[in-house]
Amino acid sequence: MRWDNLTGDGETATPALFSADAVTTRTFPEFRGITFHEIRARSIVNRVPGASRMPFEWTVNPYRGCTHACVYCFARKTHSYLDLDTGHDFDSQVVVKVNAPELLRRELATPRWRGEHIAMGTNVDCYQRAEGRYQLMPGILTALVERANPFSILTKGTLILRDLELLRRAAHVTDIGVSVSVGFTDSALWRTVEPGTPSPERRLDAVRTLSDHGVPCGVLMAPVIPFLSDSPEQLRATVRAIAQAGATSVTPLVLHLRPGAREWFTAWLTRHHPRLLKRYDALYDGGSYAPKWYQRRITGMVHDLAAEYGIGPYEAGAHRAVPSPETPTETPTDPPGPAQLSLL
Repeated sequence: MRWDNLTGDGETATPALFSADAVTTRTFPEFRGITFHEIRARSIVNRVPGASRMPFEWTVNPYRGCTHACVYCFARKTHSYLDLDTGHDFDSQVVVKVNAPELLRRELATPRWRGEHIAMGTNVDCYQRAEGRYQLMPGILTALVERANPFSILTKGTLILRDLELLRRAAHVTDIGVSVSVGFTDSALWRTVEPGTPSPERRLDAVRTLSDHGVPCGVLMAPVIPFLSDSPEQLRATVRAIAQAGATSVTPLVLHLRPGAREWFTAWLTRHHPRLLKRYDALYDGGSYAPKWYQRRITGMVHDLAAEYGIGPYEAGAHRAVPSPETPTETPTDPPGPAQLSLL
């Protein structure tokens, strides 16, 4: 495993995010098959790369790797920077920045910090199962509340309810955005494609609980998986369930397959839905994203359903309570002008 010279964005540079002599490796009986690498990070507030289409500039990610094991996860590529594979290792080798709360408190107190919005859950889930043991988020949220610093959280983890009172305090002193990711309600699909996550029903229960306790919560309907969760009947069932959970907004996002995730997802597709391989090759032959016409069709259908069920209005970035992004900057490997938000 390679630790030295690893920066926050996974590129080699100086100074390093942490060094090999700062790593403690642990296993726990309740996390069978999972290895944790505890490190003391040198920085925790990371700037989003300039080419990103995200409507925020700063992130905090206390973990790297994720036991949610979502086969499509866009963050899988980051494990290759550690000389780990983007498949099984991403699911089972988790880096934990154990000093994240104290480091964040120190960085927020520096004169150069201007109180900008901080997004969490942008790389891997900050409320994955490991958070139940390491309990980093209460300290992180407390540091943000103390500075009245605006922030947002995106999660599939129902563990966020543990920090409900902290979120309520935060909502009284600053602008926050809370969103839960629920791409579909098909339980059979969930069990194979998101095996380490709480069920869609439990996640929607979390949306309802947050909203009932004064923390407005949106839903990132992601990913919509072509040919598996995108039929009109499936989209209607998902949007209806989201509306019944009391979500303040629904933001659809079609599956995108970047290097690292694409290979792992294709292996899953080969095992479970081999008949779809040629259709995926055709749909994604232009790169990591589905074509604009497909994205627009899904987005339009979801927005119409949201209006029918009384959710909205939809705005870009609404699931994070941040201003709408400017026209996105294109990258050479992506099709021009995707019709939806994309994840970092």
